[in-house]
Amino acid sequence: MTQQPCIKKFGRFFFLLLLLTGLTACGHWWRAYQVYQQMRQFDRYFSVESGAKFTLNFKEPLLYSSDFVALSKLYPSEDQPTRNGRQTRYWFRKVDAAGHAVLPEIKFFSELNFNQEQRLTAWSFSALFLEIAPPQFLEVSLRSLGGGHIDQEKRQLKADTEKIGKIIAQLPDQGRILEKLGAPLQIKHEPGQEIYLYRFLLDTPRIEPGHENNALNEVTLSFDKNTHELFKMAGNFAGLKVSIDYRDFQKARP
Repeated sequence: MTQQPCIKKFGRFFFLLLLLTGLTACGHWWRAYQVYQQMRQFDRYFSVESGAKFTLNFKEPLLYSSDFVALSKLYPSEDQPTRNGRQTRYWFRKVDAAGHAVLPEIKFFSELNFNQEQRLTAWSFSALFLEIAPPQFLEVSLRSLGGGHIDQEKRQLKADTEKIGKIIAQLPDQGRILEKLGAPLQIKHEPGQEIYLYRFLLDTPRIEPGHENNALNEVTLSFDKNTHELFKMAGNFAGLKVSIDYRDFQKARP
């Protein structure tokens, strides 16, 4: 495949900014695009488990373990063999303004499981991440991507929240977030809301030269000043960009 066709396709389907940011090679792009196509039939190709962690299972695996290093230029914190393949974990630790890990330690992980062919079979997030991205909202936001609209001018995929059912779920409480994550680095006051800024540093043994900033991840949490509920979460986790406004998926209160 020549470079020019790849660039044209990449420009047309820039949804990778939301799913797998930075995959510029045609092979990586094509596999990610196939995953996007699968999301149009979510229950056929995926299943979800929720408990101590949230897991998205891939029924027909497509992505390789090498795709994730290619997107972020970062290597996982842990990489070990399993009975059915391999398991990798990306650990994120809360840091202060100077980039030093806070004590007592506050951390969460993103876990990837691969089969013997090195294809992704399951993607999980640990309990602390679920405090800011509740399982019900995380699942419905993933489902909405399948009907999303690709905006070529803005180069992004916007989830279609109108084609999925709204859910009845409680928004995360500000007090509980502070209990679990501790004080934020910064609080920005805006009309009707407070925006908390947190920073997490990826524990990684290796970073591709020139991509050192990829290991530092900022998370912004928007709270309603009246209800003290978290209504929006946005962050960049080792190449995976996430932005969820939970109000888009929540049924109106009586």
